[in-house]
Amino acid sequence: MALFQRGKDPVVTADLENAIEAGHGHCSQDKSASVQQPDNYNGITRKIAPGGESGRRGIHPLHFFRILWTSTSDASRLCNILWPTVPVALALRYTKSDLHLVVFILNYLAMVPCANTIGFAGQEFARKIPKVAGILIENTLGSVVELILFMVLLTRDQYPVIKSAVLGSILATMLLCLGLCFFAGGLRRGEQEFSDTVSEVGCGILLTAFAHSSKQPSVPLLILNLSGFALIVPSAYYHAIAGASNITEEAIQDNVLHISRVTSILLLIAYLIYIWFQMRTQHCIFDAILKRDEEKDADKARDAAKSKLTLTECVIALVVSMTLVTLVAISLVEQIGYIVEERGITEAFMGLILVPLVEKAAEHLTAIDEAWDNQMNFALSHVLGATIQTALFNTPLVVIVGWGLGKTMNLNFELFEIIIMILAIVVVGNFLRDQKSNYLEGALCVIVYVIIAVSAFYYPGTSV
Repeated sequence: MALFQRGKDPVVTADLENAIEAGHGHCSQDKSASVQQPDNYNGITRKIAPGGESGRRGIHPLHFFRILWTSTSDASRLCNILWPTVPVALALRYTKSDLHLVVFILNYLAMVPCANTIGFAGQEFARKIPKVAGILIENTLGSVVELILFMVLLTRDQYPVIKSAVLGSILATMLLCLGLCFFAGGLRRGEQEFSDTVSEVGCGILLTAFAHSSKQPSVPLLILNLSGFALIVPSAYYHAIAGASNITEEAIQDNVLHISRVTSILLLIAYLIYIWFQMRTQHCIFDAILKRDEEKDADKARDAAKSKLTLTECVIALVVSMTLVTLVAISLVEQIGYIVEERGITEAFMGLILVPLVEKAAEHLTAIDEAWDNQMNFALSHVLGATIQTALFNTPLVVIVGWGLGKTMNLNFELFEIIIMILAIVVVGNFLRDQKSNYLEGALCVIVYVIIAVSAFYYPGTSV
């Protein structure tokens, strides 16, 4: 039932094994030696990785729809049952626009199968290229739903919902998704282990450098520390001088906007450095770690026998599902004002809980299924990769796009949201410290998330 089974092409040498054990260092191995086609490779597309070879070219409609329907796991297949809600939701937007609550619920449900298809097609595409590059591309495609929602919200001037959704996305991934990964894997195997090389790259974003005992922080850890602090600095500036007699509120807001824009530019630079580091500096180490995870895959043989999409079919599925996600997102966002004003749902709950749950559904299912199949390093790569994508790319991109559109979108989060994020970071950081997981830790992460959800439901919000 593995969702991320790729080819068996990397050749791991003894030197590389030592690098993995050390958890640090560069790949001294020549790239041509580290990735090669096996002698018995019979694929029809030479540059496609064996694990992603479909044995077909172009598009075959029957195969295409059958593969999309069967998807990758039972949980993912259940999402496809919601496909009938997509045309109904879009039709109601134009025919019964006064039924605000019904339109919101149907479009909320319609987002799930669309996002699931983006996740599945992105995963199929990622199987056709080397593992590390594949995970980066899969995380990027998986965050498309989030980015589309952010942009639609931006055009509607829903700044409080965007800000809450930014932190809510991080909380949903790091508490709910990671907790369910620990819980699912722990139920099947009691305890699972993961590489500190994988967790260390993501832990910088959690501000958990202190949680790594006496180990020297790695380069990506230091780079990613920037993003966690950067998301808080504009808010810290605002709350530190708000109400001061020597500066007006208008001047403070203007300064916060400038700080947010400069911070966003720097975060995007940090993201490019992170991509370069993953693709070049530690590519061989991560590739070998993920190969080890593939060898532990509980459903390796069954997954290898599954039919796969062709490259053309992947592109078609992505284009169609992204188009539908955009249309559904527009319909969904149009109803947020009514839901907040007339139905008593706070903007904090809408942004922190409701929006992240639907936008991250596909990524969460992927990671949980990998943990169930004993591929915890793959699961962590998705969890941490999605969080990094949100903090280092999606969030600053929304601020910069808003700048270009003349919008006053900034990174001034509410104090309540900052506090719960920091507390959640401390909880998750301690669970990642020993490179082991079990169902108790997973249950505790989920419980913390539920507590935050209940608090957000009753939080009235303030204007910042």
